[in-house]
Amino acid sequence: MPNVPIFPHERVDDLQCGGFHIIQNPKGFCFGIDAVCLSNFAVIKKGDSVLDLGTGTGIIPILLCAKTEGRHFIGLEIQQESVDMAHRSVQMNKLTGRIRIDLGDIKKGAELYPANHFDVVTTNPPYMNQKGGVINKSSAKALARHEIACNLSDIITLAARLLKTGGRLYMVHRPHRLADVMCTLRRANMEPKTLQFVQGGLEQEPSLVLIEAVDHGNPMLKVLPTLIL
Repeated sequence: MPNVPIFPHERVDDLQCGGFHIIQNPKGFCFGIDAVCLSNFAVIKKGDSVLDLGTGTGIIPILLCAKTEGRHFIGLEIQQESVDMAHRSVQMNKLTGRIRIDLGDIKKGAELYPANHFDVVTTNPPYMNQKGGVINKSSAKALARHEIACNLSDIITLAARLLKTGGRLYMVHRPHRLADVMCTLRRANMEPKTLQFVQGGLEQEPSLVLIEAVDHGNPMLKVLPTLIL
């Protein structure tokens, strides 16, 4: 494993997947089961070019590198500290040939990448709109959980612009925002194709929903069996 700097406030976590590790700040926003579920749900074909919007510390591109034969992965993230950790994780895992991490604003994503360029866009976006929940005092956690730097429409509109016709968007979100997600997808000519709910046990309500949408796809929605964690 290449020697990269690890700072006192950081830790290195074993992903138990492909022999890969990730650098995180325990006091910042660390990845959760939603990122793992999304990496399992997304269908990445051999040779695909993939963009992960709001990549954080790069967890989704790293997991997708371990699990798929995608050709190239780009992670876009607005927080400099997260980008720095993601860069070092990519180096540590010897993935610089497959993963690139970009510092940038999703709202300006149309200026960063060419239109109709990617086969797949993935995203684990902020779940809470401006009216939802108490905003965490940590700026990293607040940006990750609440629609402060961008909102659902910003993300889906950008994905629709950057995907090739027939390209696929994979998103994880909360069930209580599902109506918002579906309406926003169709406004952007992104057709919902597959849903899967995720719940912690048989007696629990779903806590997550995984969504696949296809750019200019034909209407037909498949609901997969609920994933029980």
